Amino acid sequence: MNDSVRQFTVAADDDGIRVDRWCKRHLPDTSFTTVAKWARTGQLRLDGARVGPGDRVTAGQVLRLPPAEPVRTDAKPKRQRPPLSEDEVAFAREMVIHQDPAAFVLNKPPGLATQGGTKTTAHVDGLLDALQFDAEGRPKLVHRLDKDTSGALLVARTSRAAAFFSKAFSGRSAKKVYWALVVGVPSIDDGTIDLPIAKQPGTGGEKMHVDEENGQPARSRYRVIERAGNRACWVELQPFTGRTHQLRVHMAAIGHPIVGDGKYGGPAAFLTGGISRKMHLHARRIRVDHPDGGAIDVTAELPTHFAESLTGLGFDEAAGDALPADTRPPVTREDRKAKARAHAKQVRKARRGERRGRGARGD
Repeated sequence: MNDSVRQFTVAADDDGIRVDRWCKRHLPDTSFTTVAKWARTGQLRLDGARVGPGDRVTAGQVLRLPPAEPVRTDAKPKRQRPPLSEDEVAFAREMVIHQDPAAFVLNKPPGLATQGGTKTTAHVDGLLDALQFDAEGRPKLVHRLDKDTSGALLVARTSRAAAFFSKAFSGRSAKKVYWALVVGVPSIDDGTIDLPIAKQPGTGGEKMHVDEENGQPARSRYRVIERAGNRACWVELQPFTGRTHQLRVHMAAIGHPIVGDGKYGGPAAFLTGGISRKMHLHARRIRVDHPDGGAIDVTAELPTHFAESLTGLGFDEAAGDALPADTRPPVTREDRKAKARAHAKQVRKARRGERRGRGARGD
């Protein structure tokens, strides 16, 4: 058994990824629960400071981990992913709408989860072996879409590309444009929703809500494309932050829930007159810089139910793509204040960790 702590220097290919993803990539037998325990007990350090599983690493930093656990001879063999069927391989490859040496873009159908979880066995991550082809490693997810949200999903083909794209998403340089049908019509055609979001207590983290006091900053842009009287309208949405269920929470919070989103809109989220009860939220377009230069800019076709609802309400799909190019709003004074507060919080957290560490050692 090795009693020494382990130290690893973060490579360029891992720049910008989360600590837990670094561990999954380089220590595949280490569970998230174990990484979280290391963080909670102060055994997980980055350049000497305590970090959490969700913190990000930078090339050249030194990650310190506790000694390796002894190998158990009675441990159960690691569960292997079952081989994909021909139908699953064909299904995975049919989702591909863009392919280059660094990335795939998939058009994810509604109803398919991005990753597995409790009672979730069918998901995009489980199908990625079908897209490995001759590459050394399997493709890697770099962001997520909700199970019932359809549309453009970026997948990295190499570790280098995954690190590059992860940094683009965490730095908010990647642009995502969504289309949605919402109940009613906002009084302002082009608006910004700036409402902090947190996990709703008592839901086990499965549901989010607006929390002005303890929520994380969340900002979304919406633009009305077309309206069906006062009954419903078709909107373009763009998230400027990446909170869980952000667009769904924000639209419900201003009184215009996304059609089919009973979780946040309740019974009022469903329209009569033959409009599908499925979620009407679609990741229409994704644009992100390419690690080899240039950019990936891909548009995903609508799922059948969404396209039929547009037609049923008398909307012309071409109107959505005819909107003038959107631009990111300028950084406001409040944005700068929020960033400064977040940085100060991280510094205080690191200092508390150092003090606890010295106290535990008796220094």
